[in-house]
Amino acid sequence: MLAHCPELNALACHVRSFADMLIRLQGERLPQWIDIQAVNLPRLHNFAAGLLRDLPAVTAALTLQWNSGAVEGHVNRIKMLKRQMFGRAGFHLLRKRTLLT
Repeated sequence: MLAHCPELNALACHVRSFADMLIRLQGERLPQWIDIQAVNLPRLHNFAAGLLRDLPAVTAALTLQWNSGAVEGHVNRIKMLKRQMFGRAGFHLLRKRTLLT
């Protein structure tokens, strides 16, 4: 499919380069990557505009080795426990279930 559609091939190359930047923590490459505004890929323009809205935070996320993945996992688990109790869980019951799980 990529060989028959040059636009799709260009889009796939840009997505791969962003993934590479994400995996290798190379946030300093982000401004060059955002220059895709010059390329005629309208699907990436909104994504790039969203990155530009908070460029320092995105650059830090792509550069620093620290992340909040563990915290987000715990928050997700607590929300799941609360959903299992149909939102009727008070703080004390939710605390006991969280600590015992």
